[in-house]
Amino acid sequence: MNSRDFYQLVVQRILADNPRNDLRNLLIILPNLHVSQPLTAAFFRQMSGQTLILPRMVTLNDWANSLVLNAPVLAQSQRSALLYRQLRQQSWFAEADLWALTQEMLTLFDELTHSLTRLPGDLEAFADALQLAYQARKNQSLQLEARLVFELWNAMQTGKELDAARAYQTRLATLSAQANAPLYVLRTSNWTALESLFLVEYGKRAAVSVFDLRDLLPNPHTVISLALSNQDRHLLAQSSQLQRDQISPLAQKCRFFAANNLEHEARGAAMQIRLWLQAGKNSIAVVAQDRVVARRVRALLERNEIWVSDETGWTLDTLSVSTALERWLTALQSDFYHHDLLDLLKSPFIFADIASSTRKSSLYQLEVIFTKNNIINGLDNYIQAVSDENLNMLLLRLRQAARLLERSKRRRLGDWLQALNQSLAVLAINLGWQHDAAGLQLLNALETWQLELANDTGLYAFKDWRRWLSQQLAQQNYCDSSIDSPVRFTHLAATRWRSFDAVLLIGCDAEHLPSVGTGSRWFNDSVRQSLNLPTRSQLALRQRDDLLGLLSLNDCVRITWQQEHNGETGLLSPYLQLLRDLHAQTYGDDLTELELAPYLRAEHATETALKRRQSAQPNIRAEICPTSISISAYNSLMTCPYQYYARYILRLNALDEVQEAMEKRDYGDAVHRILQHFHQRYARISDHPPAVIETALREISTAEFAALIQQNFSARAWLIRWLNTLPAYLAWQNNNEAEGWFYQAAEQEFNLSLKNIHLRGRIDRVDNRADEKRVIDYKTQSNQILTSKLKLAGEDVQLASYAFALHADEAAFVSLEQDKVIALMPKQALSILAQLNVARLEQIIEQIQAGQGLPANGVDANCAYCEMRGLCRKNESSAGSTA
Repeated sequence: MNSRDFYQLVVQRILADNPRNDLRNLLIILPNLHVSQPLTAAFFRQMSGQTLILPRMVTLNDWANSLVLNAPVLAQSQRSALLYRQLRQQSWFAEADLWALTQEMLTLFDELTHSLTRLPGDLEAFADALQLAYQARKNQSLQLEARLVFELWNAMQTGKELDAARAYQTRLATLSAQANAPLYVLRTSNWTALESLFLVEYGKRAAVSVFDLRDLLPNPHTVISLALSNQDRHLLAQSSQLQRDQISPLAQKCRFFAANNLEHEARGAAMQIRLWLQAGKNSIAVVAQDRVVARRVRALLERNEIWVSDETGWTLDTLSVSTALERWLTALQSDFYHHDLLDLLKSPFIFADIASSTRKSSLYQLEVIFTKNNIINGLDNYIQAVSDENLNMLLLRLRQAARLLERSKRRRLGDWLQALNQSLAVLAINLGWQHDAAGLQLLNALETWQLELANDTGLYAFKDWRRWLSQQLAQQNYCDSSIDSPVRFTHLAATRWRSFDAVLLIGCDAEHLPSVGTGSRWFNDSVRQSLNLPTRSQLALRQRDDLLGLLSLNDCVRITWQQEHNGETGLLSPYLQLLRDLHAQTYGDDLTELELAPYLRAEHATETALKRRQSAQPNIRAEICPTSISISAYNSLMTCPYQYYARYILRLNALDEVQEAMEKRDYGDAVHRILQHFHQRYARISDHPPAVIETALREISTAEFAALIQQNFSARAWLIRWLNTLPAYLAWQNNNEAEGWFYQAAEQEFNLSLKNIHLRGRIDRVDNRADEKRVIDYKTQSNQILTSKLKLAGEDVQLASYAFALHADEAAFVSLEQDKVIALMPKQALSILAQLNVARLEQIIEQIQAGQGLPANGVDANCAYCEMRGLCRKNESSAGSTA
C-alpha cells in the first residue's frame, strides 16, 4: 500500500459519509498544512472530474488561533519577567540560572494547564477547574520540586489576563461549544490530554471521525509494524508470524548506512541525495535527528551548488545577525578587549552606513595599532593612539554607543532594550540588519519585546538582562522561505501524514532517536510523574509512532548513523535496531546499505588525486623581484622558498599579536637592551670592582623590566630568571676579556651590495682583540638547540652573513641560560663559510630573477610551526612532486 492509497482511503470514507459533493461544511484537521496538497489531489482523483466543493483543511492550532478572544493575552516575555522576579525574591534556587529555570517552569505551567480534566471556557470555569486540580494535588504526597511548581502555577493563574496555554484552552473550549459540523482528524500518534479532551467535547455536539495512521495499515503484521508497535513480543515469534503471513521484505524500501564518524556520515548522506537527484527524484526529505550532522550535510550540498529548503529553521541566536549583537555586548562587557573589538568590527553588519573598503582599511589600521602599542583594552586607550580621521570617527561612535548602555546602572528590561536599540542605531547595525531577512526579524523581535515590557517595573543588572536576551533569542526561530528546492530539511514530527519521493533519516543513533533530552537539573521524570504530566518515555513513544507513520507512507528510505563516536562504539536507535534484527532474523538481510560505498570510494579517490597534484611552486615576476633581502628573510628562503614567497613577496605574514603576558621573545628583546646599555657604560668590566659591576647590571636590568612589570605582573618571573643568569654572564664576560676580547659596539647595522641583491641586517654585538674582530648574536635558547643549528654547514645563515659583512675572524651564538652562558661557533672555517653563504644567496637570487619557481619544500619540523602551511598545501601534495 503506497501513500496515495492512504489518502484515497480517507477521501473515500469522507465521501461515503457525505454523498453530496458539497463538502464546504466539513472540517479536516491536518497534522500540518503540507498534507492538504496530496489530500486535495486524492479528492479530485476520486471524483474523476466531477464538480466538487472541497472541505476546509486546517491544523488545530491555526483553527484555534483564528478565534479572537475578548480577554487580553499575556506575552511570554511578560510571564517570564513576572516569574523571574518571584524566584529572585524568594531565593529558592540561589545557585541556579534563574532565567533558564524560569523558562522550564513556564513550560511545566503550560503542561499543567493542559492537563486539567475539564475544558473551561471562561475565567470562572477556569477557576473552578483550577481549584479541583489544586485540591486533588494538595492531598497527594508531592516531592518538594513538584509542590513548588504546583504552588507557583496556582498563584500565577489568578489574574484576568490569559497566558498562551490558557488562551489555547479557551479557544478550544469555544470551538467545541460551537460545534455544528462534522470533524475529521488525521494523526499518526497520540494527541495531548487537552487536544484529546477537545475531541470528546466536540463529539458531544457533532460527529468526529479520527483517521489514525496506525489503524489504517492494511496489515498490522508488517515488518515495520511488528518491530515498532509490538516490542514486547519475542523476536522469533514475530519472525515466524511474518513468514506465515508471507510478508514482503523491506530490501527495496529501506536501507541503513553505518558511518565511521561524523564526516563519513555527512558525506554518505550528501552522496545519497546527489544520486537521488540524478535519478530524477523531485521531493527529498532530510529528517535531521542530529543537527550537527545536518549542518555538515548542508555545507557539502551547497559546495556542489545544491541548495536546500529548511523547514526546521534555526534559532536566532545561531545566526550571523545575532552574532553581531552578541559581539557588541561582549565587547562592551569586556571593556573593549582587543580580540572582542576586532571580532565586532569584522561583522558585515556594523557601520553599514560606511563603505566596506573604508571599514576594512580601518580594521587593519586598528590591528596594527594594537600590536605596535601593545594595547589590550579600553576605548580611550585606542582613541589616544589613533591618528587616522576615519578610524577615530568609528571609535568615537563606539564610545557614544557604549555610553548609552552604561553597565553600572540597573534598569527595567524595556529600558535596556530601548538603550540597545539606540546603540544599534549609532553603530548602524540596525541599518545592516534591514538588508537581511533574519536581521529584519531580529529588529522586529527587539521592538516587540520593548513594547511588551513597557510596564514591567523590575530592575535588572546588565548581566541579568543580557542573560534574558540570550534566552529570548534562543526561543525565536527563523526559517529562510526564499529557497525552493527539491531537497527539504525537516524534523520527524513535521513528516506526519506526508510522503516523499525519498526520505533520508540522518543521525539516528540511540542518543538522538528518540530525542527526549537529557532531563533537567530540577524537574526530572519523577517530578513530572508527581504532577501527572507526560514523562519522557511517553514523549519517546510519540516519536516511535511518528517514525512508524513515516516508514509506512514512504517507499524509499535511507537511514544513517555513526557506528563510532569519539572513539566509542555508537548504537543505532533501539527502534531501528529492532527493525534490523527482525528483518535479519526473517529474511537473512539486515538491510545494510551497499551501493553508497563504491561511490564514496570513487569520490575520495578523485579528491585525493586533485589534492596530490604538483606542489605550489610560484615564480616572481621581474617587476617585483626583490632588490634587497634581510637576514631573517634569507633564513626564511633557506627554510622554505615558498614560505619566503608568501611572507616577503606576497606580504601575507600575520601581524604580531598583542602581548597580554610577557613571552620569551619579549624577554630576549629586554636582555638585548640591557646588555647594550650595560656595555655602553662598562666597555671593560675588568677595569671595575666586581661588586660595582654586578650592582650596575642589576640596576640596569631592574629599570628595564620596570615598565614591563607595570604592564604585566608576569614579567617579574622573567626578571628573576635574568637576575639568576647575571653571575654566569659576568663570569663569561670576564673570561672573554682575559682572552683579550673586548666589547666594541652593539646593534650595528649593515647593508651589503652584492652581485644582484642587497643584504641587510643588524648585529647584536661586535668584539675586538687587537686586529681581530668577532661578531656575537645573543640567544635565549638552549645550547642544544643552537648546536643543532650549526651542525650542518650553511643551514643557518645568520653568523656567516654577519662574518662576511664585517670581515670577522670569529662568530658565535651566545646562549644565555639561567646557570650557564656558553659561546657556540661554527665548526667550519668561518671565512670559507661566509664566502659560500653569500655566493649561494647570489646564485639563488639569480635563479629567482630568471623565473625559477619557489617550491614548498620545508622539512616537517619547520612546517609544524609555519603560518603559511595552510596556503602551500604541502601536506596534500605528492611527495617529491616537481613542476
